Amino acid sequence: MIKEAFVKHNRANRFIELGGDLVVIGGGLAGVCASVTAARAGLKVVLVQDRPVLGGNASSEVRLWSLGATSHMGNNNRWSREGGLINEILLDNLKRNKEGNPLIFDTILLEKVYEEKNITLLLNTVVYEVIKKEDDKIKEVKGFCGQNSTTYQLSAPLFCDASGDGIVGFLSGASFRMGAEDGAEFDEGFAPNIEDYGNLLGHSLYFYTKDMNRPISYTPPSFAIKNAEDLPRIKNYQMGDHGCKLWWVEYGGRLDTIHDSEAIKFELWKVVYGIWDYIKNSGKYPEASNLTLEWVGTIPGKRESRRFEGDYMLSQKDIVEQRNHYDAIAHGGWAMDLHPADGIYSKYSSCTQWHSKGVYPIPYRCYYSKDIKNLFLAGRIISATHVAFGSSRVMLTCALGAQAVGEAAALCIKNLWNPKDLAEKDNINLLQLALNRNGQSIYGIDTQDELDLAKKATVKTSSTLLFDGFSPSEDWHTLTYSTAQLLPLESNEEYIFYFEVEAAVDTSLEIQLRTSTKPNHFTPDYSIHSEQFELEKGKHKITFRCTAAEDENKYFYLCLMKNEHLKVRLSEERCTGIMSVQNRINKAVSNYGKQAPPEGIGIDSFEFWIPERRPGGKNLAFSIQPALNSFHSANVTNGKVRPSSTGATNAWVAAKNEESASLTMTWDNQVSINTIKIFFDCDYDHALESTLMGHPEYTIPFVVSDYSIEDEQGNLLAKVEGNYQAINTIRLKDSLKTNRLHFTFSQKYQNIPVSVFNISVF
Repeated sequence: MIKEAFVKHNRANRFIELGGDLVVIGGGLAGVCASVTAARAGLKVVLVQDRPVLGGNASSEVRLWSLGATSHMGNNNRWSREGGLINEILLDNLKRNKEGNPLIFDTILLEKVYEEKNITLLLNTVVYEVIKKEDDKIKEVKGFCGQNSTTYQLSAPLFCDASGDGIVGFLSGASFRMGAEDGAEFDEGFAPNIEDYGNLLGHSLYFYTKDMNRPISYTPPSFAIKNAEDLPRIKNYQMGDHGCKLWWVEYGGRLDTIHDSEAIKFELWKVVYGIWDYIKNSGKYPEASNLTLEWVGTIPGKRESRRFEGDYMLSQKDIVEQRNHYDAIAHGGWAMDLHPADGIYSKYSSCTQWHSKGVYPIPYRCYYSKDIKNLFLAGRIISATHVAFGSSRVMLTCALGAQAVGEAAALCIKNLWNPKDLAEKDNINLLQLALNRNGQSIYGIDTQDELDLAKKATVKTSSTLLFDGFSPSEDWHTLTYSTAQLLPLESNEEYIFYFEVEAAVDTSLEIQLRTSTKPNHFTPDYSIHSEQFELEKGKHKITFRCTAAEDENKYFYLCLMKNEHLKVRLSEERCTGIMSVQNRINKAVSNYGKQAPPEGIGIDSFEFWIPERRPGGKNLAFSIQPALNSFHSANVTNGKVRPSSTGATNAWVAAKNEESASLTMTWDNQVSINTIKIFFDCDYDHALESTLMGHPEYTIPFVVSDYSIEDEQGNLLAKVEGNYQAINTIRLKDSLKTNRLHFTFSQKYQNIPVSVFNISVF
């Protein structure tokens, strides 16, 4: 029993002081990835989240799928899915939750944090005060948890604001912006007309429905809007849509998206319940008779508020021109995606999206405050213009950059640096190297890891694929869309292709060999050779001769141009670094086959050539002479973990049908080994939306599932079964001295040969 007499003074809540190396404010995907990455690098981390679950907009509270550079597989960004920790999370989610249940995704995120003993997690804790050590340095922050009536005082040499609204940056006095810049400031042709289009992107609120298999009536609350049929956006609704397919239920861009957030939420409640009233009671949706509301969001998904200024501000030209930066540490690839401020009440289209031809690097200088010496920035609040923010704001891009913040914090603690010190040209390579060791894949940066013993080894394999084509199946594909086979050809080499087509009538087939005008993207915007074949009705074997007439190695596109009277034979075989794409439409990301922006806005015009999701996306059945020698064993020590637009597959691939493929590393003298890291093909081209959408597989079919490692004496160092992750780290109990490592990899599927991107040894 607790009994306490009256006291004249005010009582105080329980007070707890916590310290560490890094305090992260905000538990969305960015905050989680920054925290886990820093903890794995040895830092003591306090992660503060003002909600009861982790994940932010990706959590069960909001239920937005997480996306990034792959853009629903609707753009030309080949093999661009984000790597490292966020990829690990997505592959875990695929294995355990391929249907996309947001509640399960909550547990996967919580588990990642729970398993890191270096992280102290404070849920339901709102940071409300910043205490400075100096004018430009934070000493500590204070937070309050209403669930346990506890005030926390959190101190650390470094802080990371991943809170979405930038509460720590704001309270600490850091420079920030809110709203759209004038186009002249950064020479941005896509900058909106503020008066007409608006300053800010609004909030969205979703609902889920459930089929009860019997008629269900619905009486709306009194606050529901009565005229949902008059909403300009109601035409976006399709029967059965729920969850984040209702992203267009948006409002608030004309208001203060921070301080008016509760008012915005209530307006969205009025809209959602009014839309449901219209669906249930207007008589225009008889299919909704058995449906009931299963869930309506209680907090909206917020798109935009403050953006803080770093030593560099990402802008439109960085994205469109894919500008390189000496301090690149992440990449983006979502379209520059702006929404009219009036949202669901707007006369304009729900969004305006313009894509770049490929992914763009993001510099480290965007991830710390230019004013507050010990404050990192992560998530949507990084240093970017409103236009560039339209791309960099999406969750997987935020998570990828936050991983870099976690690694950066570890380097700063180790070297007694402030975040700005790490941006110096003599220091930044340390961060880039640390990130690439963990699968970050920094575009445009070639890091050489001098500590990787694998680079000093002689590598031999049981076999190497000489790719001479894909064998035919009984499946045929109609050329409803122009279809291409994406291939890593040698520059100036002459090739002969053989494949089979079937004509429904007398017609013609046009074949083009295309490539990209620049080596930093996968947009087939340049035709090297074209040939027309006149065909009679029936099946034909086609021979196409061409020269990859380029001065440098690239990926090339063997394009069979659109003709609905023609079918081409397909194959069931798949191979790392080779895939098919089509000049198709994906309206979900404003892809209508070709991007044709208005003149003068600084956006490129180009065609979209995009993949189909499995089980679609089959390769063409064809043969090629000479065979492609693109999969040699030297690839496993070049440090790359995905195909490159410069034409390198970067993978060792074993011969087809080799059920047990082996790779041996030998050294001239004994080496001391503690850790072995293997990077498998997790198909970075496949979007892994976390929620709602669902996926056809529990594991990526290219990933090697079963393998073993032995030393020179034949001693078993590791035996792994059932692997589904891209990166496997084997830490030996004791340091091993040996001059040989022998890897044996089992083929998982008969139609997919064994492949490995990289092996590192430390």
